[in-house]
Amino acid sequence: MRVLIVGGGKVGSHLASLLLADGYEVCVVENRASVLARLYRELPTEVVMDGDGTRLSTLEQAGARFSDVLVAVTGDDEVNLAVAMMGRFIFHVPRIIARVNNPRNAWLFTPEAGVDVALNQSDLLAKLIAEEMSLGDMMTLVRLRRGELAIVTEKLEEGAQADGRRIADLSLPPDCLVMAVVRGEDIVVPRGDTVLRPGDEVLALVHREAGRALHALLTRSSSARP
Repeated sequence: MRVLIVGGGKVGSHLASLLLADGYEVCVVENRASVLARLYRELPTEVVMDGDGTRLSTLEQAGARFSDVLVAVTGDDEVNLAVAMMGRFIFHVPRIIARVNNPRNAWLFTPEAGVDVALNQSDLLAKLIAEEMSLGDMMTLVRLRRGELAIVTEKLEEGAQADGRRIADLSLPPDCLVMAVVRGEDIVVPRGDTVLRPGDEVLALVHREAGRALHALLTRSSSARP
């Protein structure tokens, strides 16, 4: 898979390092001299291109026409949006991801503007902080499908509805899948006849509403955090 990254700042350079380590073909476009000097130290020189990502000729030379994914992560929302639009409507890149620096501009980053995924850093950070505000509640490890699905984890409390019961006997909603049970230092592959014990850490894939139902089964409280 070929990934074209426009913006060689901390986000772009770190992403490039991760992708290269996983075997992806990467090109990073950047035109700031000081940033380029750092990129040449941190990345293989052949993956770094000195150029203006808002110019069609630069994107053409960087291989936009043959890229599978275009990632626009500069510190300028106008640049990221312009790069996304050119990538989608001129080079027809299949997947486009763009960084949103100012939350007020988030409404511009839509599929109609060529953006498949808009990464609003301020919004993501605020939501992560909110997730961690209440100790002991269900913890969200990752969100999928624009927040509709989530991988969550929560410890089973003694005296909860699920305490001492088989997974098959629990009234789990249809859109809740128990993926693993962490018991001490062991990981238990859940089956229908797996009996849950107090202290078990339950890892599950849930829909937004199903998370509340799972929380109610694992804790002595009947309420759940949204």
